[in-house]
Amino acid sequence: MILKIKCKFVFLKGNCEFMKRLILGIVIGLITLNLFSQEGNQELSTYYLIRHAEKQIVNNPNPELTDEGILRAENWAVIFKDIKFDAVYSTDYLRTIGTAQPTAKSQNLDITLYQPTKMDMKQFLKDTKGKTILIVGHSNTIPAMVNKLIGDEKYKDIEDNNFGNLYIVEISKVIKTDKLLHLN
Repeated sequence: MILKIKCKFVFLKGNCEFMKRLILGIVIGLITLNLFSQEGNQELSTYYLIRHAEKQIVNNPNPELTDEGILRAENWAVIFKDIKFDAVYSTDYLRTIGTAQPTAKSQNLDITLYQPTKMDMKQFLKDTKGKTILIVGHSNTIPAMVNKLIGDEKYKDIEDNNFGNLYIVEISKVIKTDKLLHLN
C-alpha cells in the first residue's frame, strides 16, 4: 500500500510529516485491531446439542433406546463424521449415553457425564473455550442449555415425538450465533 498525503491546507504546513506519521499510525492500528479480532475468532467454541434418540416406552425411569433409536444414534455419528469433536457430553441415562456412544466411539472419545441442573455454566464455557463439543440431553434440558449458552430465552422444550433437532451454537469474543436444524 502506498500512502500519499498532500499538505494543501494552511494549518498543515510545517506539520505535514507529523500528519503523514499520524495517518500511517492510524492505518497500522486499524490493521492490528483487525488481526486481533480475527485472532479472537480462533478461540471459537462450537456446541452441537441434540436430544436423545427414541426410547423404549416402559415403566422404568431409565429406559434404553428402541431399535429405531439405535439407528438414529448411529445416523448422528454419520452426520457428525466430518466434525472433529474435542469432547462428548451426556446426561447419565441409558438413552442419552446410547445416543452419544456411536459418535464418541467413532472419534475415540470418552463420554463426559453432566447434570444439567447442577452445571456451572461459567466453568463449562471456560473449560470448553475454543473447542468443539457434542452435548446429548433431553427434550427440556437441551433447549434450556442452548438458551443459557446464548443468553436468551429463545428455545422452548422439544415436542415428545421430535428426535431430530440439532442446535448449533458458536461463541467467540466477537460473535455468538445459534442455529436450529430439523433433521429426520
